[in-house]
Amino acid sequence: MEKLYTLLDQAYDEMVEVRRYLHQYPELSFEEVETPKYIAEYHKKLGHEVRVGVGGRGVVATLRGGKPGQTVALRADFDALPIHEETDLPFKSTVDGVMHACGHDSHTATLLVLAKVLNSMKEEISGNVVFIHQHAEEVLPGGAIAMIEDGCLDGVDVIFGQHIWSPTPVGTIEYRTGPLMAAADFFKVKIQGRGGHGSQPHMTKDSVVIGSQLVSNLQQIVSRRVDPLDSAVLSIGSFEAKNAPNVIADTAKLAGTVRTFKESTREYVEQEIERIIKGTCMTGDVEYTFEYQKGYSAVINPKEEIEFVMDLAKSVPGVTAVNECEPQMGGEDFCYYLQHVKGAFFFTGAQNPEWETTYPHHHPKFNIDEKGMLIAAKTLGVATLTYLEKNK
Repeated sequence: MEKLYTLLDQAYDEMVEVRRYLHQYPELSFEEVETPKYIAEYHKKLGHEVRVGVGGRGVVATLRGGKPGQTVALRADFDALPIHEETDLPFKSTVDGVMHACGHDSHTATLLVLAKVLNSMKEEISGNVVFIHQHAEEVLPGGAIAMIEDGCLDGVDVIFGQHIWSPTPVGTIEYRTGPLMAAADFFKVKIQGRGGHGSQPHMTKDSVVIGSQLVSNLQQIVSRRVDPLDSAVLSIGSFEAKNAPNVIADTAKLAGTVRTFKESTREYVEQEIERIIKGTCMTGDVEYTFEYQKGYSAVINPKEEIEFVMDLAKSVPGVTAVNECEPQMGGEDFCYYLQHVKGAFFFTGAQNPEWETTYPHHHPKFNIDEKGMLIAAKTLGVATLTYLEKNK
């Protein structure tokens, strides 16, 4: 392990260079072209077996160890977001309206350089390492399902992954046994009333009033119908009924999201949303359409695997704390890998305490302390080598 750590320390500058290059040339989900080419070429130069176009735009590379053994998979995503970067970084995005505002550039750089270091040690490795570079994590249906269907997990015994985490100080690793991240669903409602002049409301069926009632009524699902000891979020993020100020709108459109951990709660909330929509619109004597899109399932860490990784993380150079955290209501399609093979997913702190302001993920001024990448690489690396040695 000391050799692993030393080699990663020596490769840190390259890790930073790779991350900053990718940061300058972000690509949106399902539109990734140059990024997977870059990833594939990097692995080919290392002599790894490389598959491209996996599940659409994913890349899978395999390192064969010098000794027989099991197979560990490591996953990193590489898509960016439709956000215009507002930082003053010398390596800021060169693409208007597109930015790596969630850290996927750092995930990719971490995995590529870790792959290079492990490759230099391959004769000592008992087993194989599969590097899963996933496209389209940010947009439903995500890239994970298609990559799994295309065989990225074939022969894999365990999978490890991490997310760089700007709210947490660099040096701190956070995890949770069981549910770590929530199922993330989305819905749309269109209310069809009858428009008219604002001076004659009695001649109309006011979609804005009914939509406003609906916003209020839907909040009762979480506050009054879900067990307080359970967790659920229902948020209306969009309410659109554009019109002149003296015109009552005949149509209103609402859109929102639902976050849950339990599958039973997820199903219940969906049913209750439609029931409340139906009742509210019936009271207002208007028609409606309702669309509900199930997003990613909850990320649920198996106890044995996450504790295995976190016990190792405590001795990783640069790690100052390993903390069990509260569940996060954000979504992640790493969940699907864990539905097929055992594994673990954790957060690697990347907040620089000396910075005056830390911006959250998906913010136009998002940035990370790049030392978090080195800690992530060491943690994934020690988990990989220890698992393979333990199970040879």
